[in-house]
Parts: sequence; C-alpha cells; structure tokens
Amino acid sequence: MTEFVDQENEEESDELYEHHCIVVDKGQALLRLDKFLMDRLPNVTRNKLQSAIRSEAVQVNQKPVKVSYRVKPSDIITITLAEPPRDTDILPENIPLDILFEDDELLLVNKPAGMVVHPAYNNWSGTLVNALVYHLQNLPTSRNGEGRPGLVHRIDKDTSGLLVIAKTEYSMAFLAKQFFDHSIERTYYALVWGSPKADAGTITGHVGRSQKDRKVMSVYPNGDYGKHAITHYKVLQRFKYVSLVQCNLETGRTHQIRAHMKHIGHPLFSDAVYGGDKILAGTPNGSYKAFVDNAFKLMPRQALHAKSLGFIHPVTKEFMQFETELPADFKEVLAKWELYAG
Repeated sequence: MTEFVDQENEEESDELYEHHCIVVDKGQALLRLDKFLMDRLPNVTRNKLQSAIRSEAVQVNQKPVKVSYRVKPSDIITITLAEPPRDTDILPENIPLDILFEDDELLLVNKPAGMVVHPAYNNWSGTLVNALVYHLQNLPTSRNGEGRPGLVHRIDKDTSGLLVIAKTEYSMAFLAKQFFDHSIERTYYALVWGSPKADAGTITGHVGRSQKDRKVMSVYPNGDYGKHAITHYKVLQRFKYVSLVQCNLETGRTHQIRAHMKHIGHPLFSDAVYGGDKILAGTPNGSYKAFVDNAFKLMPRQALHAKSLGFIHPVTKEFMQFETELPADFKEVLAKWELYAG
C-alpha cells in the first residue's frame, strides 16, 4: 500500500503550498508518474501535475524527473503544489493595484495596509484576489475554476508590502517549491517597542495557535507544538522607546514576526492583537502619552511592511529582487519618533 508521509498545513503558515511525500509500494507495477499521482492526489488535474513535474516541484528519490518517468517499487516521491483554494466564487472587482512588475509568468503587487489578501468569512469582496481576477481574467484560479488565484504566500490584512502572484500553473509550482525550500528572500521592516540588547540576532521557536486564544499565535520554544520557525533580525535605528528593526524570514508561519518579536519582549508598535497598542516603554503620562496616542492615530495598525522580495524567475531562471518604499503612515510615525528622540 502506498504510504503518505507528510503534508504541509496552511493553518500554521503564510506560505500557501501543500507538500506530500509518497513511498511507492514494493508491489507497484511500472506506471507513468503523472498517472500514478492522479490516482493518489484527488482533485488535482493532470495539467497541474505535469506543470509541477516540469518545474521540478515533483522529485523522485530527491532528483527531478521527466513527465514520462515510470514509477518503480520503493521510489520516494515528493510533491510541492500550490495549495487548493477555498470553495468560494471569486467575483472580479475593478480595484486599483500597485503593480511593480509583470510579465507572462508572474506579477509583483505592493499591497496596501487594510486590504485582505483572499476572500473569507466577513471579507467576501474588496480583496486582493477579487482585484486580481479582474486584472487577469485568465489567471489560473484553481483545479475547478474557482478559488484563490495564483497565490503561493500571503501577508496579514494590516501588513503592507510585496506579494508575488503566479499567472501560470508552471510558475505556481515553481514558486511554491522555492517557498518550501526556504530559498525565497523576504525582508520586512518593523517598528517595535523597546530597544533590543543585541544589534542583530536570530529568533528560533515553533509558532502555533495559542491554546487560550485561537486568533493569536504563540511561540513554543521547546518545539512541543506548532511549526518550526526562524526569524533573523537587525536593529536599523533606535528611537529611545521604540526601534526600527529589519526582519528576514527563513520560514513563513502565520504572524511569525509579530509572535517572535513579542516573545523576545519587543511587540510591534500599534499591534492590538499582540499588545503593542499600549505604551510598553517610557512613563505613560503627560505629553509623552499624548505623543504616543497621536502616533497610534496616525498608524492604527501593526507597524510591519514587507519591504523586499527575491526569488528565481520560473522561466528565465534569473534571480530577481524587488523593493518598495515604506508607506506614508509608516514614514510619518518614524519621522515623529525620530524628532522625539532627537
């Protein structure tokens, strides 16, 4: 009997792929790879599987193979696919998009804070996916023509910054494989409470749903729950009671930066979910309190921006790096803190 060894779970990840490892039964007859997988991965089209094989997102015994490869007994097959979408009808909406780059394979979008990435409960319209369906009517939406188009990762509603969107099945598989291999370069800027002792460091600790509040992610340093997560950080500037920090993700778990920074005692500024919407450094009275309250009003969301994104292009195989400026609210709050600290 064929054995399924592993599968990635979206609930604990911002990287939207699914991963399978199949150990072929010793009594398996020779069979073409795509036909073999069709019988074991329900609802996956042959076109999607063939694109994944060509993009090297399907490997046999840790090596890429051709679509015509014939499965042999005891082969170990690993598959990384762009994740299946939710069962919702996506309506195209003419919403302006800030597109930094676009070609036949993919596009880069600078998402504003406040925009939900994909439709979900209480957010069926006005999302990035609704805008993408309108912009790209032929975008590969899913296995059955519905769902989340071209996404292999996401960022929170109130986080601004870069997202890469695939326009073909091949590119979806190729990019999903890079996310799974952690070869995508992702840099975030965060304004955090306090002043980290070290100028740079690495936070390692499993991230998973809180046992007390399912809306919050907690860090489990002993690895007894959640998913393995690594965040590298570097302090760019210190403003007395807050600091501007650069975070580079090695993994992409849900709320990873927000949970990790809180774990080391430096919640993100104005992050209501993780306690950053209160004064956590300095004496909360008088003119200082008025100053901070004003800064909260200027930026009523977590101070987090996905600033740069680097990856290998699916077709040209060239490394591409994209970067965005901080949005206006982030710049204004930084300027205020710089003036206050100065």
